Amino acid sequence: MTLELIVFIAAILFGIFLYWRESKGNGIYRFFNKIINSKELQMKPNDHTGFVYKQTFLLRLVFVGFLFLIGIVVTRFLIPIDIATISIFASMIVGTLAGTYLANFIFKSTEVIDEKSDSIEDLVSDTIEKGKDFIEDLKTKDVDEVIEAPKETPKVEEKSARQRLKDKGLM
Repeated sequence: MTLELIVFIAAILFGIFLYWRESKGNGIYRFFNKIINSKELQMKPNDHTGFVYKQTFLLRLVFVGFLFLIGIVVTRFLIPIDIATISIFASMIVGTLAGTYLANFIFKSTEVIDEKSDSIEDLVSDTIEKGKDFIEDLKTKDVDEVIEAPKETPKVEEKSARQRLKDKGLM
């Protein structure tokens, strides 16, 4: 179980690295795209799609699964020890996919924060000003405006529950 956990955490970090690397440049994806597709179907020059960058879940799953499948086959030939089990294989795939989505979340949130930073500053300063105005309104309220609670009327002495039960003849 410990080995799978270590592999899972390493796979998350690998997924983040893979996503970050493909966001900077997608040369390998372009190379395979030129080999596989005809001239009309090839990527446009301004398209930044990669194996995991800007891909749907299913294509990410296929590419990551194929990458680790090749890695396990190579490992089996180089090291004849049976360390590449199904659980480690699954941990690597799930961890890498989780890492790619985590990296996507970090990139998107960074873009949104950079884009909205000026409006957030204005929003915070407006909120602080409204808070100051509200506190000033609370300080300047006259005592006459305070609504007094209605005075309680004294209760008429009623019979106790025991006395009522005796009156009905139940006790």
